[in-house]
Amino acid sequence: MTKILNYLWRFWLLLLAFFLTVSIGIPVYILSFNKKHYKYGYKLVRLWCFGMFYGMGFRYDLIKLSEQEKDKNTPYVFISNHTSIMDIMLVCILSPHHPICFVGKKELVKIPIFGTIYKRICVMVDRASAKSRADVYRRCAEKMEEGNTIAIFPEGGVPDDTSIILDDFKDGAFMLSSKHHSPIAVYTFVGLKEMFPFENSKGYPGRVKVYFNGIIEPTDSPKDLKAEAYETIKKTLIRYSVERK
Repeated sequence: MTKILNYLWRFWLLLLAFFLTVSIGIPVYILSFNKKHYKYGYKLVRLWCFGMFYGMGFRYDLIKLSEQEKDKNTPYVFISNHTSIMDIMLVCILSPHHPICFVGKKELVKIPIFGTIYKRICVMVDRASAKSRADVYRRCAEKMEEGNTIAIFPEGGVPDDTSIILDDFKDGAFMLSSKHHSPIAVYTFVGLKEMFPFENSKGYPGRVKVYFNGIIEPTDSPKDLKAEAYETIKKTLIRYSVERK
């Protein structure tokens, strides 16, 4: 019975994603042609994210571990651990005042309908191309000058080994922060790895814990920024594991 329900849940995901992408994606695509209009398109992007996250049965609890507050007029580099594709929805849900621009894999452009919209509103990177990776910083800087916040999952992807608490961080987010003097907003997501994706999970929705770790101010040392961010998120994940036991 559980297996049947799991397959039905998968089918519902496809159905929901298709409906929301077609109905909301078209106006987002149109608004993306004018940089000044993206702030309106982003409201629709968030509507899509709410529809996907809540429509799949997920909920979240926000726990603030810092008294710091994000400035509505400041673009940030948003980072978190990466546990599921649902992390993407959470990032936008948590950022009502900071239009998010994701740095994502070029391969996602191949997804029908979604890919067409994706390449208009995200910074794509071909990880096999050194030129593409190097050009990301320039394109991200342009997006931030337009008032957007850049969202990067520094692990680079969801680790295939579910026993890994936190994979090694790549340098991109921290070089961007250091080079352009952009503060880093640090979050930790807990719970989605056990729920989604289907292959590595119990296969049903629940409540996700979202920890706001605070803001790391930029310095001239990307290496130090990376080390501080990594330790901050890892400590939160370890603390959560201890609390669960």
